[in-house]
Amino acid sequence: MTTAIFNLPPVWLASRSPRRRELLDQLGIRHQPLDIDTDESVLPGEAPSAYVTRIAREKALAGVRIMQQQALEPRPVLAADTSVILDQQILGKPGTAEVAREMLERLSNRTHDVMTAIAIATQEQILTSISVSQVRFARLSTAVIDAYINSGEPLDKAGGYAIQGAAAAFISHLSGSYSGVMGLPLHDVYRLLGQLGNPN
Repeated sequence: MTTAIFNLPPVWLASRSPRRRELLDQLGIRHQPLDIDTDESVLPGEAPSAYVTRIAREKALAGVRIMQQQALEPRPVLAADTSVILDQQILGKPGTAEVAREMLERLSNRTHDVMTAIAIATQEQILTSISVSQVRFARLSTAVIDAYINSGEPLDKAGGYAIQGAAAAFISHLSGSYSGVMGLPLHDVYRLLGQLGNPN
């Protein structure tokens, strides 16, 4: 059971991500997940920052609707969306080893952005924030990429890697939020939950 550390409200989490649940546990924020089904397609000409913010908002608002429809305890609904950005292109979640390989080869020996937007919605308001971090990969050999793909870790991870997993070995430099790269920038969560109901 999560032990409250800060005076923050319990939330409904519009995500089934175990990583996001672990991060909320880290702050002692009590939470329960909601099943959210959201179309995460990128709109034509949509900028990466606009995309992640829109998806986080849509997830949070969907969570509020579920809370109302199922007469759940009124709580803030927390949602997030994370994208890996290289050359202004969103690298999604690879569904196959071949796509994961292509992504990792592109990320090798380069710096990319990781954008995570969060949205916290109640029945009265919605607050959003975006965290942008820069991640530098070392040069990855074919053998290293093969070994990582064979582990199965890259599949269904934004950009084809998980910073909290074996891919930590690839990262030579990070500027920004480690928890944001994992999928939930904890400073932003703490700050926005503290702002709920307070226009200032």
